[in-house]
Amino acid sequence: MTLAFTKGHGTQNDFVLLLDPHGEIDLTPATVRYLCDRRAGIGGDGVIRAVRAGALEAGAGFAPATWFMDYWNADGTTSEMCGNGARVFGAFLEAEADAELSAGLEFGTRGGARTVTSLGGGRYAIGMGAYRVGDATDGFDSEVAARGLDPVRPALSVDMGNPHHVVALGEVGELEALDLSVAPEVRPVPPHGTNVEFAVALGHVGARGRVRMRVHERGSGETMSCGTGACAVALAMRAWAGPGAPDVWDIEVPGGEVTVRIEGGTTTLEGPAVLVASGTVEIPG
Repeated sequence: MTLAFTKGHGTQNDFVLLLDPHGEIDLTPATVRYLCDRRAGIGGDGVIRAVRAGALEAGAGFAPATWFMDYWNADGTTSEMCGNGARVFGAFLEAEADAELSAGLEFGTRGGARTVTSLGGGRYAIGMGAYRVGDATDGFDSEVAARGLDPVRPALSVDMGNPHHVVALGEVGELEALDLSVAPEVRPVPPHGTNVEFAVALGHVGARGRVRMRVHERGSGETMSCGTGACAVALAMRAWAGPGAPDVWDIEVPGGEVTVRIEGGTTTLEGPAVLVASGTVEIPG
């Protein structure tokens, strides 16, 4: 099988993108793992297929002509949503499907409908939908153990359409000392796995907070950035800060910086998206 592909990234969270409006590609876990392999394949944190909702079982519930972001983790599992991937998905639809994003384009995901808007200059905004912060009277509802971090730390769960657990650290040195080559352990054990963010508050300027974070993504390992994770971190930080906390947070990730805006019961993620290469690849039989 020969596939046409595009390679893109959002703050160095990178993806292999496939245009398949009619759902004709036999996309299997093995194919995804091959495409994401950084030595034998193209390399990426995940695969994003642009497909019409009517051509995919997961697209049920959306109008058949709606674009659907079929997102796969590097290990060949599917995921509900990817915030950085959604920006790259938008840039891909602009380039390959002549989509018009200046006024916003709604598309489907396994986590529900999302809207991508072009801000110009290679930057995009994603309406991230509803969220749910864990019900914890003391600010925490779980604990996380990670290599390089002693002792076990309290965490707060945040549902962004996909699961997250956020850990607050006291200083940047603790953040840098983490070894995220091994998945952190979360208790209670999440039934479907989780993404784990470690974050250090860097203060605020006026109405904007600033945070530095690292993330271990379910199904992909440590990545250079995580859009839904950045939103989870902003929501957790605001919850911990209490009344008067900022609603706008600039999040430093290893791959760059994104901005999260908290607006009532939803969030918006802003940041860059870059398409870096395109070509064809032979999938081994």
